[in-house]
Amino acid sequence: MPDYESEYNNRARVPEYVEIIPGWARDAEAYRAVASCELGVPYGPTPRQHYDLFRPQEMKADALAVFFHGGYWQALDPSYFSHMARGLNERGVAVAIAGYELCPAVTISDIIGQCRYVCADLYRRFQLPLVAYGHSAGGHLAACMLATDWTSVAENLPRRLIRAGYGISGLYNLKPLTETSINTALGLSFEDAERQSPFFWPAPHRLAFDAVVGADESGEYHRQSRRLVDAWGLGGVVTRYEELPGNHFTVIAPLADGDSAMSRRVAELCGA
Repeated sequence: MPDYESEYNNRARVPEYVEIIPGWARDAEAYRAVASCELGVPYGPTPRQHYDLFRPQEMKADALAVFFHGGYWQALDPSYFSHMARGLNERGVAVAIAGYELCPAVTISDIIGQCRYVCADLYRRFQLPLVAYGHSAGGHLAACMLATDWTSVAENLPRRLIRAGYGISGLYNLKPLTETSINTALGLSFEDAERQSPFFWPAPHRLAFDAVVGADESGEYHRQSRRLVDAWGLGGVVTRYEELPGNHFTVIAPLADGDSAMSRRVAELCGA
């Protein structure tokens, strides 16, 4: 039986996070200062329900990318991740960095609903399909967006509003978290954890989802990505699993570089 507390405690596994996360904030602020961007665009009634939009010099994609940040659904906000749009911007892709309310003020079900609202708002504004990508808890949200039947969200939305997804060290089965201290803020029952896990949802067949994971992640993170790829692959999803250099906090660094394999792949999913 895995020691879930240890397997999912990323800050204990990577003590350098105390330097990495403030570094994100500095790099994000620096990119906002030079990027073509709209900041704090509201999509809902509360302060965290907003997105920051970063535009490329020349649009080369036929889809818009929307990024969901991590933090175990209980920490951080878009201001830490602006620079994660740089790589896609350099490749001609517009990027929305989405915010959402955090647990324990809201539930994970509420967060999924808010992320659906921001995707619907972006689609209505730009009339473009979306590619959802995200890190850690954001990988979970990206998978949830891909697996959503959008006609059940609103009648005027296409059934497959999200055409592809890319999860970076994501969490797709939340049931193990119920046995960890992470669940103190989440408040998930075992049954609710299953309901909020895209692993147990109908596979979004004929769509594409990449699940990548840092090579230095815990075994549980590797298992999460491999199992989703296997399950959704059997369900008709075009899936891809890959191990990339880095730990839980450094694996997303290539998103800031337009020449990186990660940026090239997400841009490819966006049609750039």
